[in-house]
Amino acid sequence: MPQLRQNIILKEWVVIATERAKRPEQLREEKIPDCDSLPEHDDKCPFCDNPRSHKEQEFLRVPETGPWRVRVVANRYPALEPPTDSIHVYTEGFFRWMDGIGHHEVIIESPKHNETIANMDIGDVELIIETYRKRYLALKKNDYLETIIPFRNHGVHAGASIPHPHSQIIAVPVIPRDVMTRMNESIRYHEEHRGCVFCKVLNNELEVGERIVLETPDFVSFIPYAAASPFHTWVFPKRHSSDFGDITDEDITDLAYVLRGTLRKIHIGLNDPDYNFIIRSAPRGYSNSEFFHWYITIVPRLTRTAGFELGTGMFINPSIPENDAEYLRSIKI
Repeated sequence: MPQLRQNIILKEWVVIATERAKRPEQLREEKIPDCDSLPEHDDKCPFCDNPRSHKEQEFLRVPETGPWRVRVVANRYPALEPPTDSIHVYTEGFFRWMDGIGHHEVIIESPKHNETIANMDIGDVELIIETYRKRYLALKKNDYLETIIPFRNHGVHAGASIPHPHSQIIAVPVIPRDVMTRMNESIRYHEEHRGCVFCKVLNNELEVGERIVLETPDFVSFIPYAAASPFHTWVFPKRHSSDFGDITDEDITDLAYVLRGTLRKIHIGLNDPDYNFIIRSAPRGYSNSEFFHWYITIVPRLTRTAGFELGTGMFINPSIPENDAEYLRSIKI
């Protein structure tokens, strides 16, 4: 019998289609892993060191002198651009619009064209997360930016147009509806139960244990009870914190281990699937809140959104979260 499971954070329902559920290994991508088929250097790649290299504004280079390990540059084709004047909201009949202001930058994660977080040295992953923190805090100083979203698209089906290892940060002058829904639902839970719904979910997962993928003293990755898609994974800090920018150097060490380890299990177990990961942090005005808990969402692109999902906003997951977690735990890294 299929199940309807509710995401307690968003109050959204998900269909766990047990009757059509596939074994985890059946969801493996039948392809050569992208990074295994790529050269270490590509003369045509704008992120590799060559005459065609990315010449846009550089925000950060690590280290500052000598061969670089991580670079942060302006996106060559930005979705949004910094304001050149005061910010205005306009009306057009009963519609509203504003100039497409914001910030859009690229984190080039390695000089090597064929690397990915799943196969990097742990020190390189720590450096990437440290770079996220630096740029997140730098962007947070801009009062006009309300929401900052670091994210990574891996593979064509996840939206990546360049295979060279990179992630992005987009910051916008509004709080998007999806972000606001998380805030409102967490506020409602806090008012009704005097606690953090994210901490409640986290503590339940730690107690039950069957959906946990990888755990350290300070971080844990797990498949949520109402996962919207196969191998949909969350990475939570165990310590309550609403703002990603508050992570310590010690946190970065632990997070690097859990993030790389989880992505490596997905890489090996599912044959390097396309995926997105998103860092979900509190928007401006909600830092240091008792009701919100920042976390990372990892979404392997193993299924397609179809008419039912588009018509209802309700997802059908043809995979059982407990089985997915058990399978990933079994993958040796």
